[in-house]
Amino acid sequence: MFMHNKRLMYTVRVAEPNPVLANMMLEQFGGADGELAAAMRYFTQALAEDDAGRKDLLLDIATEELSHLEVIGSIVAMLNKGAKGRLAEGVDKEADLLIQLNAGGDSHITSLLYGAGVPVTNSAGVPWTGAYVDSRGEPTVDLRSNIAAESRAKIVYERLINITDDPGIKDALGFLMTREIAHQKSFEKALYSIENNFPTGKLPGVPAFTDKYYDMSQGAENLRGPWNEGEQWEFVDDREAQAAVDGGDGQATVKVTPADKKLLAAMAGRTLSDPAVNPVTGADLGAGPGAGKMTPMEEVEPA
Repeated sequence: MFMHNKRLMYTVRVAEPNPVLANMMLEQFGGADGELAAAMRYFTQALAEDDAGRKDLLLDIATEELSHLEVIGSIVAMLNKGAKGRLAEGVDKEADLLIQLNAGGDSHITSLLYGAGVPVTNSAGVPWTGAYVDSRGEPTVDLRSNIAAESRAKIVYERLINITDDPGIKDALGFLMTREIAHQKSFEKALYSIENNFPTGKLPGVPAFTDKYYDMSQGAENLRGPWNEGEQWEFVDDREAQAAVDGGDGQATVKVTPADKKLLAAMAGRTLSDPAVNPVTGADLGAGPGAGKMTPMEEVEPA
């Protein structure tokens, strides 16, 4: 059950309207790492959570994220106030209005399509989608995803802070950014309060492969570190040892019925390529500068 408190969680003070900045702020309203995505991610996880403590944690943070959505949405609405009134009442000359609406980004779309409101889109005008909610129903998976999500959101808030000189907006964004830090700390504690939280899930890894590091990079000298060096790792840089690591022949096989085998052989024969011919193609006939080497016409046998 939710009840709305008319006071924002954090006071919004916007110095002056700026529809272009408003559009940038939409990234944290309806974007992949925005507040709506976070609220829906934690709320849906909480519904399926059996641990009472984690359930409360997820519901508390989900509800707080909705309050953050209201804060960032209020910033967007205040930044759009000038464009909203001018567009609705038609007080500007055509040229002046066009200049204002096309000052940068997709602010003209927000103004024309959504009446300078607060659409549930990201900063590029892409509608919010449930695909942003990446829950898997396993706490050790979802908590790690939540930690990453809070980290990504903090970085986006940092970048938004860097593109505005409005002190009131900077202040509110600084609060929202800081709450991402607090949430990450809570999720980290919840994750590590689960004994044996790594690897995720129930099934153990295959012992033969859990400690191997396959060096797939070629070229300059490798830089080694704790991610692939030390007693914890078996470093495999031999190319031959990187193929068919299961001890098989490294081929893909399938058992098919005799009838299917006959059909597959017929299809292979019908679509067989002849490596001895060099046919003239449309690319040869229409080749011009920049086409590269083509089939010489003198090599083509007359029809």
